[in-house]
Amino acid sequence: MPQASTRSLSNRRFVYALFPIICLLSLLSGCAKKEAVIAPKKTVMVWHWMTDRGNAFQELAKRYEAKTGVRVIFELYAPSDAYTQKVRAAAQGGNLPDIFGILAEMRDFAAFIKAGYVSDLTAAMKENDQAWQMKFAPEALAVNEFSEGNSYGIAPGIYGVPIDITTIMMLYNKDIFKELGLNPNRPPSTWEEFIAIGKKIKEAKKQGLVSGFGEVWMIDCLANDFAFNIMGKDKVLATIRGEVPYTDPDWVRVFSLFKEMQDSGLLYNGLVSMVNKTAEQLFANGKAAFAFNGSWGVNV
Repeated sequence: MPQASTRSLSNRRFVYALFPIICLLSLLSGCAKKEAVIAPKKTVMVWHWMTDRGNAFQELAKRYEAKTGVRVIFELYAPSDAYTQKVRAAAQGGNLPDIFGILAEMRDFAAFIKAGYVSDLTAAMKENDQAWQMKFAPEALAVNEFSEGNSYGIAPGIYGVPIDITTIMMLYNKDIFKELGLNPNRPPSTWEEFIAIGKKIKEAKKQGLVSGFGEVWMIDCLANDFAFNIMGKDKVLATIRGEVPYTDPDWVRVFSLFKEMQDSGLLYNGLVSMVNKTAEQLFANGKAAFAFNGSWGVNV
């Protein structure tokens, strides 16, 4: 995670977003009126959903205050679905904090921009020979950038400041692999091999894949991973725009993969209602053969 920027937060409000399709974490600028003259703030409020990052956030806040004199207060909420409801309610009530997160898709991000909660940061990014912009990987900025002629009707520009990048991955337990008679140094490399392991898990009366499916966004990540591989980026984006129905044969194939996993014995009992913290604990304690999780879970 990068250090806090020395750029003053005083004339902006920020939004923090994670979009399941891309799975990148970002800070997004908020809705201060461009024409208004706003006095520098001495305190900035931040809402976030990753409660396990509390110590890191406090350290960043300490560094930022030392450099700028601006105090940063973090309020952390979990689980993620409750956090999302809190943000939406605050938006409706007009009492959002200075910095907050949107756990949603690009269309929801666009809706927040249209509602006036997010500002275009392009001009600030371009100042001083793109000094601010050059601090970030282009791929990270692209997640929060709307291009010319985008389907959401958003003016082209950069609407977010990345603070870190995550990767989503499938983890496996080597000890359980040994118990199943599998090579612990050879994870499955094909769908058929993956499904075959599920049958072994069922026969051995063990538990398979854990993840935060109960929070929706994790199952959305896995479904989108399947979809991008089966039908490609263009068709997935066409679906989001409403041009391709979920009854399309490719989408039916995506959904059928979950049934194949369930029938083979790959899915942990109660997975549908499981929150991600529970999934991480189960996997860390050796109670599951697989975990679909992200790089944020390395500390578990």
